[in-house]
Amino acid sequence: MNNALPSVTIIIAARPDQARIDAVEASKRLDYPANQIEILVARGKQPSVQRNAALRVARGELIYFLDDDSKPSPDALRRATGHFQEPAVKMAGGPNLCPADAPALEQSFALTMGAWLAFGPSCARYRRVGTTRTSSEKELILCNLLARRPALLELGGFDEALYPNEENALMDDLQKRGGVLIYDPDLIVHRRPRSTLKSFITMLMNYGRGRAEQFRLHPTLGSAPNFVPPLFCAYLLVVPFLGQVGLVPLIVYAVAVLLQSLAIVPMRTPHLNLQVIPLIVLTHIFYGIGFWRGLFTKPKPPSEGIISEVKIESIVL
Repeated sequence: MNNALPSVTIIIAARPDQARIDAVEASKRLDYPANQIEILVARGKQPSVQRNAALRVARGELIYFLDDDSKPSPDALRRATGHFQEPAVKMAGGPNLCPADAPALEQSFALTMGAWLAFGPSCARYRRVGTTRTSSEKELILCNLLARRPALLELGGFDEALYPNEENALMDDLQKRGGVLIYDPDLIVHRRPRSTLKSFITMLMNYGRGRAEQFRLHPTLGSAPNFVPPLFCAYLLVVPFLGQVGLVPLIVYAVAVLLQSLAIVPMRTPHLNLQVIPLIVLTHIFYGIGFWRGLFTKPKPPSEGIISEVKIESIVL
């Protein structure tokens, strides 16, 4: 029975001095034969480099990428590996969900990221959306992603000049070669969102910058919707000069934000609307600012020093 299951290498990127790695402990609780699992912790200062280094020494047929704080459900591997019975499937993943016991501010961040008006189709990364289906880089996320190791090696792994968005460019390349990507809303990990407003804003700006840099290095039509937030920022700059007519789109936008908030905030926590409404607006503004920044900054590959500092640890189950 065990031999029928594919071998899996779990790759977790961590900081050099990081003592507690939640993903390691959660991986040890996976309902999967221990002799079919390899856990590699890649320590360093640039996650794309760390993951590539681990990928080169991995032995599993499949690679399961987790962030250091990802906590996969015990049935995650058995569920996920079933999607790879079809040879055309090259990647499969699902959402990362906010734990139910997280503080109210973190719950608000999670609700905002799960709002379609805030993140578009990428809201599926932060809440269960629909049913299992063929998908794209818009819905999959690297903190909960499985892939065939040969397919990754054939493409040379992640573009180390990109962070974040290194997985998005790789998924685009896989699809260009005919690979199928699967989104499974029930293939979940739990992760805490950012804990402060400052860190949430920094994340938004990094996401925007990463998407712009991805577009410059790996342009695709799929990135076209990501130009909406930076154009929205430009509109906000000129709206004072447009007169009353220029305010109409802003009024429509305000109504849309209000309706989106009412749609996603649970009835048992109506007070979170007071946080989610401004957070949706901040998402558009700071993602847009980050995008503009990414259009004019030059992505740089990591230095040899960063590459040489990566250390791979094999965890014994």
